[in-house]
Amino acid sequence: MATLLGLESPCTGGKRRNCSSNIVTKLTAGKVTGQGFSRGTQLPGGLLQERDKRAKWHGIPTLLQKLHESSHPNSDLSHAHSFLKVLSSQLSMEAMSFVTEDRKTAQESTFPNTYTFDLFGGVNLLVEILMRPTLTIQKKKTKMNDDLVKDCLSVLYNCCICTEGVTKSLAARDDFVLFLFTLMTNKKTFLQTATLIEDILGVKKEMIQLDGIPNLSSLVQSFDQQQLANFCRILSVTISEPDVGNDDKHTLLAKNAQQKRNASPSRAEVNQVTLLNIPGFIERLCKLATRKVSEATGANFLQELEDWYTWLDNALVLDALMQIATEETEQSSTESSDESSLATSPLRYRLPQSMKIVHEIMYKVEVLYVLCVLLMGRQRNQVHKMLAEFRLIPGLNNLFDKLIWRKYTPSNHVVHGQNENCDCSPEISFKIQFLRLLQSFSDHHENKYLLLNSQELNELSAISMKANIPEVEALVNTDRSLVCDGKKGLLTRLLTVMKREPPDSSFRFWQARAVESFLRGATSYADQMFLLKRGLLEHILFCIIDSGCTSRDVLQSYFDLLGELMKFNIDAFKRFNKYVNTSEKFQTFLTQINSSLVDSNMLVRCIVLSLDRFESQTEDVKVVEVLSECCLLSYMARVENRLSFLFRLINIINVQTLTQENVSCLNTSLVILMLARRKAKLPFYLNALREKEYAEKYPGCLLNNFHNLLRFWQRHYLNKDKDSTCLENSSCIPFSYWKETVSVLLGLDRTSLCAIASYIDEPFMDLDRDLLED
Repeated sequence: MATLLGLESPCTGGKRRNCSSNIVTKLTAGKVTGQGFSRGTQLPGGLLQERDKRAKWHGIPTLLQKLHESSHPNSDLSHAHSFLKVLSSQLSMEAMSFVTEDRKTAQESTFPNTYTFDLFGGVNLLVEILMRPTLTIQKKKTKMNDDLVKDCLSVLYNCCICTEGVTKSLAARDDFVLFLFTLMTNKKTFLQTATLIEDILGVKKEMIQLDGIPNLSSLVQSFDQQQLANFCRILSVTISEPDVGNDDKHTLLAKNAQQKRNASPSRAEVNQVTLLNIPGFIERLCKLATRKVSEATGANFLQELEDWYTWLDNALVLDALMQIATEETEQSSTESSDESSLATSPLRYRLPQSMKIVHEIMYKVEVLYVLCVLLMGRQRNQVHKMLAEFRLIPGLNNLFDKLIWRKYTPSNHVVHGQNENCDCSPEISFKIQFLRLLQSFSDHHENKYLLLNSQELNELSAISMKANIPEVEALVNTDRSLVCDGKKGLLTRLLTVMKREPPDSSFRFWQARAVESFLRGATSYADQMFLLKRGLLEHILFCIIDSGCTSRDVLQSYFDLLGELMKFNIDAFKRFNKYVNTSEKFQTFLTQINSSLVDSNMLVRCIVLSLDRFESQTEDVKVVEVLSECCLLSYMARVENRLSFLFRLINIINVQTLTQENVSCLNTSLVILMLARRKAKLPFYLNALREKEYAEKYPGCLLNNFHNLLRFWQRHYLNKDKDSTCLENSSCIPFSYWKETVSVLLGLDRTSLCAIASYIDEPFMDLDRDLLED
């Protein structure tokens, strides 16, 4: 055997110090090449014992040999379990230091025991032991001891978090990944299995297909509510598209090309359908999301929660601790409370009284995330119908004051940007996930009126009646038995806490997005007035002008919300003028708009569209009065200001940099030109752009860029029904007119005064270059 190692005889003299490193080198090479030695059990026991002390292996290779010898098929695994327990105690200390300290990068020098365990084949050996019952040819399958299974899983997880590469190697074994799901049927091993699966799926190159899991429907239906909540942590990896959090940053050019290559549904989409086909799945998630928990007591609750979160990494760890407490309570056969049983638990720390609250919050974060992803998927209408039927929104409304948004001192709030990659506390994660769910639920869907209670729905009807306009069809069709209970609906509660939030709080971003989604779609005067009567416009203007808010994300969300709130609403513009009652305030407002048109262009679009409509309603005395008095409308009425916005909107984007976030700049520039075309002023605007080019000494630059942008617009929107519907609803301009205007602007006839090509001199013409190819 020594010869095979490349050693002719036991190490002597000068070679002795290199012996250990030679063994490590051979084992490492064997793992990479698949040739030679791949595990310590193939090496002579005497050699390993001789080198153990010098190499500081702490007897791990020898223990692995004993574990291997005692775990053969049909052998009594009790001896193997005793060896595994010794190994587990050595490895668990390193895992605990990883969790409780600053999460160093996994490497040999930091966690030598787990590194040695993996190097000598410990990981592969445990996988073999776990899967052995599935490989036997005997009719009667041997059932492994639950405690042995738990210890195998725990050791594997410790190796995953402490040794680089272990998780990826396990993730590459599809047979093992699918096998792990079968272990979830056993409640005693569920937590350890779920923890390991979550870690493995997080690094797996290809997303797992849920329909490949044996008996998935039966498995999920067998879970109790606690197991189902933890299973949602696993599901979140299987139903989310890669990089969904940075979706706005991917160029539309690249995304369109990817969609062409991948015409069939993605794995995430297929997995979503698989889940929806499981009987009772959505109903149980709704019950989990809305179930009540006991109220936390004591002034130090939030600080206690934050302190514990630094150690309790996730709900699975909390479950493990809760399980210890339960087992000890059962053993003592007492009727003591959870808190007293935990106090006597042999844990490193005593668990705080608020642990159950943290526990429930972290459950709900996972459940709300899964529901939110399903709401944004292709089966959105099916999901919407079920969420309404199972009263998700009324249930969340009942939890709002007691759990979701309890009162607390603003100074305790740690501010996190919405795209920041950080470990948010459970409290912050819960609030953000709740707001994201509301945004997805309300966005362009008639079920948005479920966010109100019956009295508030009656108020909307009264507003429509007073204005002598018909009620919105979605409002008329709302099932009153499914709306919110109590004195306030969920939308009204959200407005209340929104006004109390600190100026730069990241919650403001998500709050504004949630309220804006309620207004999006076809403009509803009654919806706008409902919010205007509750002081929303004044609150937004305070945040933009007077609060000192500097967060671009928060300001963008408030600009977008303000645009939806004021669009076509003469009362809103009158209120605006009453609040912005000095030239200093108005200049501050304009400065905020002009500081980033990518952020504010939706508001600019709203003002332009509203001005155009008001100018056609001059028979209305109130409209005429506001037109003459409102500083904002007067400012936009000046053609030089509209041209200035148009020039900058076109200049800050090009085809290569278009994203879902900034494509609105292109659509806003189109709105300005469509309205000009209606009034036969399109040639005037195009000529003004040409003159601006020459004044800037870049002839052809702006118009060539705009021509390419419009060519992209045609490819992007003419095949996307949803996007075209959104454009039509938000502007009240038929999509046919959008298409027609773009075609006119892209006309090839250089004698046409409405074609861009007519305004680019021949030497500067650059329209033949195809920048749109994949």
